Amino acid sequence: MDIPVVNLAAESAAADIGEACRTAGFFTVTNHGVSAALQHDLETLSRDFFAQDLPTKTRLRMSRAGQALRGYFPVGGELTSGRPDLKEGLYFGKETPAGRPMHGPNLFPSETFRTVVLTYMTAMTDLGHRLMSLIALSLGHPADHFQSRYTNDPFTLFRIFNYPPGDGTDWGVGEHTDYGLLTILKQQTPGLQVKLHNTWIDVPVEDNTFVCNIGDMLDRLTDGQYRSTPHRVAGQRDSDRLSWPFFFDPGFDVPFSAVGLTKQTWDGVDPYAFEGTYGDWLTAKVRKVFPELLGTTPGPGPTAAH
Repeated sequence: MDIPVVNLAAESAAADIGEACRTAGFFTVTNHGVSAALQHDLETLSRDFFAQDLPTKTRLRMSRAGQALRGYFPVGGELTSGRPDLKEGLYFGKETPAGRPMHGPNLFPSETFRTVVLTYMTAMTDLGHRLMSLIALSLGHPADHFQSRYTNDPFTLFRIFNYPPGDGTDWGVGEHTDYGLLTILKQQTPGLQVKLHNTWIDVPVEDNTFVCNIGDMLDRLTDGQYRSTPHRVAGQRDSDRLSWPFFFDPGFDVPFSAVGLTKQTWDGVDPYAFEGTYGDWLTAKVRKVFPELLGTTPGPGPTAAH
């Protein structure tokens, strides 16, 4: 089975997304309206940043931002199921007042980097609203179903990851599902793999497209009609792999109550049984990724990686 491709300019876009969410949990979108020039600027700045030596990159180390979780981490600095990932990265989020977990100002390498990243995050937020409207329509709901209930003020996170070359024998990121509503991924190099019908398939790289996938919270909100699908990133051999995942999620303070279903998950944590705010869910997940920044209070296991 191939990853479905959805043309967002087509009249059938909502139906096509619904079919993709039911069968694969992943789909690629074309005609998305995000500026190709903006994407090019982001690619150039990202490659230039990761090409620098480690001491220069660690000037933006995440410990400077504390519980806001902003800035740079080196290879092995992020965990999936307790194992270090073979990637380095930059973490960004909304520019918000500090004082709460996952809130605070970003750390940027330059003013140009700031402008490009914040402009890109705005474009991705707009695309996230557009996609969630189509997902609502595909379920037979009004277009504003999710926005009026969960994403009027979405909690958005943006990552830039670099997977350096190695011997290719280990995983850049191990098997996992995403924890939120919707992930929108820009990728330039193969490596992402999706588990469909117990078979791992490679996600192809197509110019000026985005790969989208369902997270555990959307799986929950659709009573399992739309699938949060396991995926992983293969280790690299000959060259670096850069990727740009954007996470479009419910508002931080949106409450959730337990529902009468169960789901067998990769990390043993059932999203259907969770009660609390989305911020509680998210913080518990990320606490397992960066325990030295958020502490080690027990909570669901994580990841946020593509």
